[in-house]
Amino acid sequence: MKSRSTTLAVFILITAASFLFAPKIVPGLRSSAWGDDDDHKRWLPQNATFTTLITTPRALEGLTGDGHGNLYTGGSGTPDCPVWKINLSKPTLIPVGFIRPASGNCGFAGIAFNDIGDLFVADGGAQRIYSLTPNTVNPPIVTVPFATGTPGANGLAFDAKGNLWAGDGTTGRGRVWKITGPGANCSSTPANNCEEVFRIQPMANEVNLDVNGVGGVGRDNRALPLGTITVTATSRNAANTLGSQPLVANGLAFNKKGDLFNIDTARGALWKIEFDHDGSLKSPTGCDTTFTANTLCLSNIFVAHPILEGGDGIALDVAGNIWVDANERNAVAVVTKDGRVSEIFRTPVNSPTGVGLRNAGNLSVGNNHILEFPTSPFLSGKVFCTSMSDGDRRDNSPRSAGEVNGGAVQDGPIPLGKISCMDQELTIPGLPLPVR
Repeated sequence: MKSRSTTLAVFILITAASFLFAPKIVPGLRSSAWGDDDDHKRWLPQNATFTTLITTPRALEGLTGDGHGNLYTGGSGTPDCPVWKINLSKPTLIPVGFIRPASGNCGFAGIAFNDIGDLFVADGGAQRIYSLTPNTVNPPIVTVPFATGTPGANGLAFDAKGNLWAGDGTTGRGRVWKITGPGANCSSTPANNCEEVFRIQPMANEVNLDVNGVGGVGRDNRALPLGTITVTATSRNAANTLGSQPLVANGLAFNKKGDLFNIDTARGALWKIEFDHDGSLKSPTGCDTTFTANTLCLSNIFVAHPILEGGDGIALDVAGNIWVDANERNAVAVVTKDGRVSEIFRTPVNSPTGVGLRNAGNLSVGNNHILEFPTSPFLSGKVFCTSMSDGDRRDNSPRSAGEVNGGAVQDGPIPLGKISCMDQELTIPGLPLPVR
C-alpha cells in the first residue's frame, strides 16, 4: 500500500511539472517552426541595413517578382510608359512591356502577377488596370485596359481562384473590388466582371456634407510636413490645411489560408478579412450605420500601431508574418502572425547637417543606404527589397534631399525613384505569389 501511494505521488509530481514547464500555446494560434516563442525577435534581422539596388529615371511605386531572382516595376509619366524587369544579380532596367493610355499620362501604383505569368499594373488616377505578358525581346505595347472604373486603384493581389483584388487608394472611400475577368468595369451599373465586396471604414462619414461637399464626422489625419502646426507653450494646433491622409484601402496580400490583409495608411492599422469556403465574405460588416452596409466593422482590425503609420505596401513570408513599408516614417516593419509589431529599419536622423530630419543620409551612412518613402516590399526568397517613390511627406520632406528626387524632370539626369534591398538575408523566405 505504501509503495502504491509513493508511486502515485511521484506520478502526480511529474504530471504537474510537465504542465508547469511545457510550452504555452495561445488559443487560436497555430504552432510553427518560426516565431512562436516569447523571444519572437530571434528570427528577425538584427541591425538591418539597406543598399540601393538601382535608381530609376521615372517615378515608381509598386514592386513584385517572378520567383527567379527578377523584380518588376512600372515607370510613370508620359507615354509610352515602361514596365521594367530588374535582375537582383545584374540590376539593369529591361523593358518587358509598355502602357500607352488613350489619353493622359501614366500613374502606376500596385503591380502583381497572376498564376500564368501575366503582369497587372494599376493606374488609379486614370481609373484603370492594365495587363501584359512580359517579353524582353518584343515588349508588347498595351492600349486596352484589363479593367476600368477603378478610381484610385492602388494595391493589387490575386486570390487562389485567380480573381484580382484592388483597393481604391487615395480616394479615401475604402472600396475593395474583386475583378473576375477582362473587360471589367467596376463603376458601371451593373458592374461588369467586378464586385465591390467590402469597404475599409473611411476616416470620416459624409452625413453632414453641405452643397460643396464640405463637412464630415470623424477624424482628419494629417502628415507634417506638408501640414504644419503652430507650436506655443500651451498648444500645437494646425497652421494650414495641407497634409490630409485619408487613404485606408492600400496594400493588399493574401495568406495561404485565403485571408486577405489590408494596410490602412491613415490609421497605421492592418486589417484581416476572412471568407467562407464558397468565397463569400465572412468578416462582420454594418456595425456603424453612418457608413455603407458593406463597411467592415472595426473588430476586423488585426493590429494598429504607431510603427505602422503611413503603411503602404505589404508582403507575407511563408510563416504568415506581414512585412510593411511605412512610407511616411521612412521605415520597414513586420507584424508577426500573432500580431506583434517590430520596426526593422528606419532612416536615421541626418547629421551633422539637417539635424532632426530623416530625408537624407549622414556622412557616415551615405544616401545609397537610406529609405526614401518606401512604398512596396517584395520578398524574393530570403532577399527583402522595396521600391521607393520619394514622396514629399513627413519624414521624407523635403524630398529634394537624398539619393533621388521624386520632383525632378522625368528621364533627366536626376533619378526619381529607386529600389533598395536589405543587406542581411531573411531567416524566413517570402510567400510565393500568387497564393495557390
